[in-house]
Amino acid sequence: MKVSKVGAAVAAAVVLAMTATACGGGSDKAASDAGPSGGGGKDKVVIGIKFDQPGLGLKTPDGKYTGFDVDVATYVAKELGYQPDQIEWKQAVSAERENLIANGDVKFIVATYSINDKRKAKVDFAGPYFLAHQDLLVRADDSSITKVEDLNKKKLCSVTGSTSAQNIKKDLAKEADLQELPGYSECLTGLENKSIDALTTDNSILAGYAAQEKNKGKFKLVGLNMSNENYGIGLKKGDKDLQTKINAALKKMVSDGSWEAAVKKNLGPADYKNEPAPQITEGS
Repeated sequence: MKVSKVGAAVAAAVVLAMTATACGGGSDKAASDAGPSGGGGKDKVVIGIKFDQPGLGLKTPDGKYTGFDVDVATYVAKELGYQPDQIEWKQAVSAERENLIANGDVKFIVATYSINDKRKAKVDFAGPYFLAHQDLLVRADDSSITKVEDLNKKKLCSVTGSTSAQNIKKDLAKEADLQELPGYSECLTGLENKSIDALTTDNSILAGYAAQEKNKGKFKLVGLNMSNENYGIGLKKGDKDLQTKINAALKKMVSDGSWEAAVKKNLGPADYKNEPAPQITEGS
């Protein structure tokens, strides 16, 4: 009988020790799962931007990122709880934007991303946060292109995946020789060496290129408003919570004057006359 009592006591002690150990292990795991700040703090956010659009989204030779879209993305990220040093910038070329969002490679994209029904079938948008118009950029000494019909029989360039040149080819200058290149920089090089006659995209983008120090005096905007391009922030389809938060951030950016300041800082040097901040329509 004594042996039985001793055995029971030992068993109870073992169980108690195991219970204490298990509780201690659980506490350690909870602490390790709490995130870098120990309280579920955010680590980083990946945002898609253009790397080759002066005044909008540009990666400089020293590895910095500048432009209006960069400023908008930075402001939105801060409202979502991320500081500038927590942002990882990812290049979002026009033809890959939907894939980057669908694959989860980015949280959202701020890259002169015009809202249209075809894109909305694949992704959701917040905004719009900017209104631009399609225009043409030509050489400063070229007086042969003053209206869109003048593009017939001429070489017109835009980037792969952009809607701008396709709109012209389909509806406005069906005989234009459309050249689609990977980036606007390649189109600009072609325009300078006369292998391209005109570059088309949004006037905000064209103004950014024309205003670069190395390009001053080389190019000019024709001054055509061929379309309305409402730039939106692209995000994963169905993420209504993120859409609502980004819309709130955009409204705040306009109301506190940060939006207007960003436009003037990035596009003002090109003497670009911007439209007022558009009303937010996505998600409403």
